[in-house]
Amino acid sequence: MGSIKDIIRNSSYYYSFLSLRRAIFKWKMSHMTKEDLKRRIEKMYEERVGHKLDWGHLVTYTEKMQWEKLYDDNPDKVTLSDKYLVREWVKEKIGERHLIPLLGVWSNASDIDFDSLPNQFVLKTNCGSGDAIIIRDKNRLSIKEIKIIQKKLNYYLNYDFGLSSCEIHYSKIKPMIVAEQFIDSGEKDLPDYKFLCFNGTPYFCWVDIGRYTDHSRHVYDMEWNFQEWNQYYEVKDIHLPRPQNFSEMKQIASILSQGFSHVRVDLYNINGRIFFGEMTFTNGSGFDVIKPEKYDYMLGELWKLNMDVCN
Repeated sequence: MGSIKDIIRNSSYYYSFLSLRRAIFKWKMSHMTKEDLKRRIEKMYEERVGHKLDWGHLVTYTEKMQWEKLYDDNPDKVTLSDKYLVREWVKEKIGERHLIPLLGVWSNASDIDFDSLPNQFVLKTNCGSGDAIIIRDKNRLSIKEIKIIQKKLNYYLNYDFGLSSCEIHYSKIKPMIVAEQFIDSGEKDLPDYKFLCFNGTPYFCWVDIGRYTDHSRHVYDMEWNFQEWNQYYEVKDIHLPRPQNFSEMKQIASILSQGFSHVRVDLYNINGRIFFGEMTFTNGSGFDVIKPEKYDYMLGELWKLNMDVCN
């Protein structure tokens, strides 16, 4: 038997309660003015990063991210942050072979026909973060477990990740549930290669491993030299092998990041085959601390952002 906390989280009533609470929060947030959002960002930034924002002098990476969230209204950010709509754009840019096969799209979790899905697949929303549900063996799911999964997904659909983190472009995405083929690298957890790109040039790649077991992050430059800085996580000097087709990964990241002052391009590499993950314009919402701090300034220097508007 699991802990009391696990039992509560695996109850359908738990997600009904969360949905009601989030609906109230969403209503409050939707009535905020830009000044209200600005004050909320200031408060959250000070709490999480540890110092106050000076809107007239934003120099670090995490500081500039706050301006990006509040003032950059580029509609492309909405389309390309949508994990469903971005697929067509990626297909045009680098080809369909780099897309994880799509199994279905729904606006309500109750419409998902689990019988029609393969034994292994991934469910997630097109408008959130960290909400993927990995099904490794459908045949072992009980009817009760399927209903709980549906409750979770419908909760995620109404969560409004954008409002909670002040990443407003996510709030403009029409919420959908996406099912994709489960891709397996043969490793315990699939490594996630995230390229930090500025003006179409990738500068750093961090590799997230052990996301569902012992999550850690390892940062490399484009020559695969290990870096002494990290975002959110402590630096672990554990060398990871450079992918054999790393040059192709860099090229793909460069193609997809063209025309943007900054974007994070996420890719997977399965036995030499490169798959697109997602485009992230507000990495960590700018609330994940860069350590050591001098690298927050270094990344900020790479980000050539026109911040004429700050009111």
